[in-house]
Amino acid sequence: MNHATRNQAQGPLAGLRILDMATVVAAPFGATLCADAGAEVVKLELPEGNDPLRGLAPTGLYWKVLNRGKAGISLDVRKPEGRALFLQLIAGFDILVENFRPGTLDRWGLDWATLQAANPRLSVLRLTGFGQTGPYADRPGFARIFEAMGGLAHLTGEAGGNPLHINFPLGDAVAGLFGAFAIASLAAERARDPQAPGREVDLSATEALLRVLEPLAAEHECLGEVRGRTGARASYTAPSNIYRTQDGLWITLVGSSDAIFRRLCTAMGEPGLADDARFASNPQRMRHLDQIDGAIAQWFATQDYAGLAALLEAHGVPFSKIYSIADVLDDPHFQAREAFWRLPDAELGSLPAPAAVPRFGHNPPPPRTGPACGEHNATVYGALGLTAGDLATLRAAHVI
Repeated sequence: MNHATRNQAQGPLAGLRILDMATVVAAPFGATLCADAGAEVVKLELPEGNDPLRGLAPTGLYWKVLNRGKAGISLDVRKPEGRALFLQLIAGFDILVENFRPGTLDRWGLDWATLQAANPRLSVLRLTGFGQTGPYADRPGFARIFEAMGGLAHLTGEAGGNPLHINFPLGDAVAGLFGAFAIASLAAERARDPQAPGREVDLSATEALLRVLEPLAAEHECLGEVRGRTGARASYTAPSNIYRTQDGLWITLVGSSDAIFRRLCTAMGEPGLADDARFASNPQRMRHLDQIDGAIAQWFATQDYAGLAALLEAHGVPFSKIYSIADVLDDPHFQAREAFWRLPDAELGSLPAPAAVPRFGHNPPPPRTGPACGEHNATVYGALGLTAGDLATLRAAHVI
């Protein structure tokens, strides 16, 4: 039975049941991506509803959009009654998602052997900062730590300036994407072999960032290079930078292929630049980056945005104004594609949130926002045979 408030029957992960007992961003985001693809996801919280994500500014909004499409239950698995109920509950799920420090579930009496005894087909996604093994395994993990140790922050900032973090937990989002990929991989294996035993999946958020920054290690070993900060300028292709128009708007432009660079030069009224030996190929442009970037910046400074945009569009040069979220929501392309859903919400009526990505040839109705703590206790536990009196007793003992 699907306890979420949305018909997910058409999604490719329909029929997959996920119990998400993780907190904050990374692992829950991975589970939510699976919900978008049709999986049934039940969110398990402690009875107090004290997931730190509920308190992140702006209070409550991140929780509502991140945990969309999930049913919500409360359960304290640390108590004997809670542990027993959890083992009964988990027998009906395919995937358990957790992000506690290694060994935490073991200390609660929910070690791998116990989980397998309750459900031999259960797979467990364990998403932590540094993995289940190694000298850093017990360290707490947060997105900015992943970004620093994974090498991302070293690349972010102006040349010669301080390293920077962006104002969003990107490291968590990347880890969540890998989490969703892991779950989809497990679903594919189960489809191929319905009797396949469950797996323990060890996902390190820091290693997820290492995987995304894949060429850096080879650059260092083969060329002796350590890629560093270059501001908005790319150090591997040119021209590729952010430039300012005469009327004060910021534009990102990519002209790195020879054909695009030639079209850019024509748009600038400088077709001869494309035949200059210094700029004839990307390797040559990289060797003379200051000169070509300077010429483009100087030209941008003489153009207002409207005229510049029309000119670049006419010549097929890839560019974009640097969008704020207000620009994103106002853009006619995103509006035409319905790139944002209105998520029904019991408190606020509805909230905007990005629609499901990718699209699988159907247009499911938007899910509801993240559930209240324990919102679906009666439905989920009722399916296990618990009565209203049973739930009242558990509630009085602070088990649910």
